[in-house]
Amino acid sequence: MWLFALASCGAVDEEPVVPTPPAPSDAPPTARMQTYQEMVADRDAPRHPGDGGGTWRALQPVRTQVGQRVSVPTELEVGPHGIDLGGALVVVPSPFWGWSAPQGKQPEAPGYTTFTGPEGVTFDLQPAGGQLRAVVGGRALQSGERVQITYGAGDTAIADRFAERAAAVWLGVDADGDGVRALVAEPVTAEVRAGPPAQIVATWPSAAAPGDTVDLVLAVLDANGNAFGRHATELTLAAAEGLQLPSVVRLDEGDEGLARVPVTVERPGVHTVDVTALGGRFRSNPMVVREGAVPILWGDLQIHSALSDGTGDPTDLWRYAREVAALDVAAITDHDHWGMRFLDGSPALREQLDRAVAAAHEPGRFVAVHGYEYTDWRYGHRHVLAFDGPLPVFSALDPATDTPQELWAALTGRQALTVPHHPAGGPVAVDPSVTGPPELEPVIEMTSVHGQSDHPSLPQSIYDAVPGTFVFERLVAGDRFGLIGSTDGHDGHPGLSHLVGGRGGLVALPATERTRAGVYQALRARRTYATNGRRIVLRVDADGSPMGAEIPAGPVTLTVRVVGTAPLDRVEVVGPAGVVASQPGGSTTLYRPFAVELADSGFLYVRVIQADGGLAWSSPVFTADSASAQAPGR
Repeated sequence: MWLFALASCGAVDEEPVVPTPPAPSDAPPTARMQTYQEMVADRDAPRHPGDGGGTWRALQPVRTQVGQRVSVPTELEVGPHGIDLGGALVVVPSPFWGWSAPQGKQPEAPGYTTFTGPEGVTFDLQPAGGQLRAVVGGRALQSGERVQITYGAGDTAIADRFAERAAAVWLGVDADGDGVRALVAEPVTAEVRAGPPAQIVATWPSAAAPGDTVDLVLAVLDANGNAFGRHATELTLAAAEGLQLPSVVRLDEGDEGLARVPVTVERPGVHTVDVTALGGRFRSNPMVVREGAVPILWGDLQIHSALSDGTGDPTDLWRYAREVAALDVAAITDHDHWGMRFLDGSPALREQLDRAVAAAHEPGRFVAVHGYEYTDWRYGHRHVLAFDGPLPVFSALDPATDTPQELWAALTGRQALTVPHHPAGGPVAVDPSVTGPPELEPVIEMTSVHGQSDHPSLPQSIYDAVPGTFVFERLVAGDRFGLIGSTDGHDGHPGLSHLVGGRGGLVALPATERTRAGVYQALRARRTYATNGRRIVLRVDADGSPMGAEIPAGPVTLTVRVVGTAPLDRVEVVGPAGVVASQPGGSTTLYRPFAVELADSGFLYVRVIQADGGLAWSSPVFTADSASAQAPGR
């Protein structure tokens, strides 16, 4: 998740009146204690009955395009408790993706915002942290009185760079002026449409057999990866012999930039499709075609919507996951207690998410998983996945479940998993001394939009890294995890967040049934590999045993097959001593058996580094008796 202090949380302002709780003496060195203390102070802050009161509405529909100028005229009807002299209204545009910061001093500058109240009321405008606080002067506001607020007066607000049907502009009310506010129940929203078409994403399965007919998913996107633009586009398709597919696909405005093209596969080999359109050429991911090819499911198990601190309605995110990114598996994991609204305080939001999961789930075609993010600023963030139906939100801010051990106890008996998220740094590293039971925490997130947590020497290392928390270091210390990637996408683009920032994450699930039970069992068995968003094909077996397996110590042959999305820089085999074998790249494919040694209480995994920054990691194989060597609690 992204760290935005409490500007986004709708609570403590510049001088909170609630004392900050002391730091626990046993807080791990990885903890972000200031953030934790602020969240607790906000949770415990007394609210005036008028805080968050009133009804806020737009005075006209607001529609614009990403990055364009817009004005948002609104009106507040003051709630029944009024707003005291010295109280405040706080305008907060969605603080995450580029809306102009509101200000009230320069009419020609971005984000100029005006407040007009009833006779005798004045407003002292105080910008701070991407929001604008308007302190009530002259006299108090009475119940039922109206205040006109125009964010972006004169079309000075510049919209978000990510498209969304209902981008929110929030209003906080601090009725008594004590520095503690609450949000008005519903925000004012603006429709933000995609920009001009700029790129094509072409996706098909990573594996097929001769004679199969597969779907080639074509998505026309703008420069920021936004979909569903209404543009007529002609796409020219080209591929080597051995595929039956049309040479031209024409999209009209009603197609919203999307097409699903059946392609019959006739010959074995590695196939790609080149798409020429929009003045450029775009290439699909590779598909390996051979008899007995093992299918691969692609998933993104860490996605955020506008219900916490991302963009996009959950229904739109599910549509993007299925129809644009062509994912097989996904989970929306909005925060328990972070963002503009909190799941742990709103059963209605949780029910909205659960309904969207139920509508998206289609066993055999697409697997939608229930989930949320356990946003623990002391011991680290974890996303929680439930495969047996809706799950209560066990919050990291609830005293009953505010430690990982209490969370795991609450999940016992459920088909649920927890996944350590950005473990080596980013917003907060995960405390390596606290590892869940293997039946509840079998995998760890190797990569996301925050960067990779494998090793600091590799490209795209995670920011604010904490020594001792990298996944390689944890494996050396005796932890046993399978490896997955997830976008941690907040931009409304599940599965494709790397298109904008270059960093992302996907989990690959070879030979997995396209059902919740199948995905659950694959994760439990560590039968996974991770990429930073590229659909790299990676096959690894250890003397016939799959990734994640436990095998006897001693000499072992790791058979590695890689089909990259770009030329390979190198492929490495990693053990407790570091890189134990390596093969330089050059082409996009590699097939090689590596004769290596699996040490007592050891592990071996494969890294793939592409010349273009693409990365992939196999889950390790472990020494069969290594579990007995683990320290208690690890």
